[in-house]
Amino acid sequence: MLRDITLGQYYQTESVIHRLDPRVKLGGTLLYILSLFFFRNVLGYGAALLFLALVIKLSHVPFRYMVRGMKAILFLLLLTVGFNLFLTPGTEVFSLWKLTVTKEGLWMAGTMALRLALLVIGSSVMTLTTTPNNLTDGMEKMMGIFQVFHVPVHEVAMMMSIALRFIPILLEETDKIMKAQIARGADFESGNLIHRAKAMVPLLVPLFISAFRRANDLAMAMEARCYRGGQGRTKMKPLAYRRRDGLAYLVIGCYLAVSITLGRL
Repeated sequence: MLRDITLGQYYQTESVIHRLDPRVKLGGTLLYILSLFFFRNVLGYGAALLFLALVIKLSHVPFRYMVRGMKAILFLLLLTVGFNLFLTPGTEVFSLWKLTVTKEGLWMAGTMALRLALLVIGSSVMTLTTTPNNLTDGMEKMMGIFQVFHVPVHEVAMMMSIALRFIPILLEETDKIMKAQIARGADFESGNLIHRAKAMVPLLVPLFISAFRRANDLAMAMEARCYRGGQGRTKMKPLAYRRRDGLAYLVIGCYLAVSITLGRL
């Protein structure tokens, strides 16, 4: 299950999406996520689904690799569907014991599940096609306006990028610790929910120790390379917009216009 989480990982391949400026991918992802909350009918979600399918096709990242990340949020997805399915008032369709399924509940549960799936997969496309360094540079450039308010933009972007990059590393470390403890007789599968939660406690101690050790090693490595923050720093590969980035912005704009128009009908 832990290996199925793809958020924060980078998939090395050659594609037009990989070559796009990270600011385009960051801005496009944010706009795509926001657009999902404006739809009122199937047409809007259909447009969002087709647009995401086109981006995945152009990224050359295997679709099954992206869908694999959905396994990690399966419980959250089922919980969201269940709450919306049984707790939304409206026209009754059928009843299960004391629970009533309504027409409005079916629509709400379906749209919430689709919205959550598109949100997760859309975010994964950005991280899978953008290196951590480019992601940091893109965040720093996009948040540059906040420097007027004396916000340490470079440091904030660096922390966000490191946190995102550490997700797959810590998950891999958790998987190794779990396998090591299972080999020593630990049981993480049997018992009720409370018993499983208690079984996870011995897992947290070595995981926290490993996380702090990795953070300390990273800090020492940055100090050894004379890192002193973003003030006056130069970049070996400064970001620069190209023609394909302008075309990408145009495509994103067309998608927003079409999808929101269809979704608000």
